[in-house]
Amino acid sequence: MKAALPPACSGDLLHWYDRQRRELPWRGDQDPYRIWLSEVMLQQTQVATVSPYYRRWLDRFPDPAAVARADSQEILKLWEGLGYYRRALQFLAACRIIVRDHGGQVPSDSEAFRRLPGVGPYTHAAVRSICFGEPLPAVDGNLRRVVSRLLMLEQTGGALTAAVERALAGIIPRDRPGDFNQALMDLGATLCSRTAPQCGRCPLEQHCRASRSGAVERFPARLSRRKRPHYPIAVGVIWKGDRMLITRRPENGLLGGLWEFPGGKIESGETPEEAVRREVQEEVALDIAVGAHLGTVKHGYTHFSITLSAFACHWLSGTAQPLGCTAVRWVRREELQDYPFPGANRKLFPLIGDTSSVPDMSV
Repeated sequence: MKAALPPACSGDLLHWYDRQRRELPWRGDQDPYRIWLSEVMLQQTQVATVSPYYRRWLDRFPDPAAVARADSQEILKLWEGLGYYRRALQFLAACRIIVRDHGGQVPSDSEAFRRLPGVGPYTHAAVRSICFGEPLPAVDGNLRRVVSRLLMLEQTGGALTAAVERALAGIIPRDRPGDFNQALMDLGATLCSRTAPQCGRCPLEQHCRASRSGAVERFPARLSRRKRPHYPIAVGVIWKGDRMLITRRPENGLLGGLWEFPGGKIESGETPEEAVRREVQEEVALDIAVGAHLGTVKHGYTHFSITLSAFACHWLSGTAQPLGCTAVRWVRREELQDYPFPGANRKLFPLIGDTSSVPDMSV
């Protein structure tokens, strides 16, 4: 027997939403460009973090045509700090397609929108339900958590998402599908949180099997997670006169298109100083002298973490070449702020003095 939600869930949920909805910068807007932008920014990112970025973005890029005219560096700089930078580059690519093929307007055709870069099932359902009234469940982490508790669903991963979609398809109201999805998002973000859920204030408590069973915090079932790998990284802040070297990452990889200080993983049996020398030679074909240790920072990503050690270095010989990167540039210290950098590299900025603090090791 398939798990099913009672039809009354929909009315109870929307009644609560009409009184308790969160005030968000994109709420009440049905412009598909703005709703789409908000959903892209909200992926893996908290509302409080997204809100100022959303406002700044619209000030600079009020429509897809404005995005399409920008280059990837301007896009990444405005996105800097939000993380998951591939989202920004996909949004840029999608806006260029919209300008080229759809007259600068987010396509009203459902399939045309689905085919845009970066538009997955969740984003497609969220935008289509909010802006075009399509009764599509927009299943994100909040909806999975809420429905898994309502029905005590034991599935995990893709099987859970499919079960949630089936359950919601039977009760999503055709007159307010966007409000229904946003109500479930709000419920998951406020009352039905992962830890310490506030069941006594939940509008769906009477329908919730997990609450009646006293098993709310057992759902959703958790996948066993592998321990995140950790990598030691060493980089060089390489001075040549009053400028330092920065390199640009390939756009199709992790942190694509961002700038960083050259360096890489410390190999087994290698000192950090040796790693810097080797990586700089392999990446940009320079001979350098490695000087003082500037400091170490820790940084976590979704699937791994790093310890990043930085060293003050001097150029000795060679012309910087983009062998393991897509571009190289010598910049003054004050110019670092003009370039989009990953968070780990930005943590090094306060540790960097000026060239006068680095001993001249070239003689």
